[in-house]
Amino acid sequence: MRDDFSGALAAIAGSGGLLRSSEPLSLSPVLSPAASLLEDAADLLVMRKDFAAALEKCEKGCQSLEDGDPNSSEELKCSLSIVGIQALAEMDRWRDVLPWILQYYQDPECWPPKILELCILLHSKVEEPQAMLEIGSDWLHSSTNQHLPSYGLLVQLYLFHVLLPLGHLAEAEGLLQGCKALSEHQQAEAHESIEEKKHQWLRQQEECLVPEDPPDVAWKQHLGLASQKMLTVLAQLGRVVGSLAGQLCSIPYKKTLLAAVMLCLIIVKLDPASPTSLPFIYRVLHLFHQARLAVFSSHCRPPFQD
Repeated sequence: MRDDFSGALAAIAGSGGLLRSSEPLSLSPVLSPAASLLEDAADLLVMRKDFAAALEKCEKGCQSLEDGDPNSSEELKCSLSIVGIQALAEMDRWRDVLPWILQYYQDPECWPPKILELCILLHSKVEEPQAMLEIGSDWLHSSTNQHLPSYGLLVQLYLFHVLLPLGHLAEAEGLLQGCKALSEHQQAEAHESIEEKKHQWLRQQEECLVPEDPPDVAWKQHLGLASQKMLTVLAQLGRVVGSLAGQLCSIPYKKTLLAAVMLCLIIVKLDPASPTSLPFIYRVLHLFHQARLAVFSSHCRPPFQD
């Protein structure tokens, strides 16, 4: 998450929205308490990397302005807010940025353009543009802000970093209608991006409507040709074995027993009427009964039929 914040701050620095240590502060010759706190906060943020202490200095500076600092100015308050946002971002507390700003700028329509720019880029970088949807809309639809020099830039930022990622294409087209702050080239570029987003959305919808293959078909496609042939052979072998088992189970039990006994008598040449052959015949019957129990399961034993 730290990389996301660093990337957002670098992007905003490129647009001129961040306070740099090499930039002189636009302060009066005699530093007011709030200006002195801003200078300390900038030093803590840039040089000492003590972000918590820098945030504390910014809060004290904003509080002194609200308490009626005679040398207060909107530019000073905006600078304190920008340093505070940077400190929160460096501490991975980007979720606290908007509540923190709303303490000092209760009405989003009155936000300075630099603060709105910073917040849009920051929330875009952390992939949370939804947080800026309502705030950005209120600011851009304010008639007072539409005459500011940075209005066109903020329209583009809001369009490309909030509306299009969220898929609010109708609102994006409505924002461009009658927007005099954008040149013809900028208008054409924005409309092209909206059309591209529409085509992308339609492709996604078409992909969702394509029916998926049944599970058995997808499974067979996943297997190779040799595996499919092997499965076919095994299936046919299973049907043959099942058929033989069914035929064996359908043979009457007593007829099978009688045939086995007669076969044994023929092989060993015993006389069934002889008393000496009775123990052997009993032993053969007992062995046949044990073999039947071992071969046939309980659900496919041959029925007892006469």
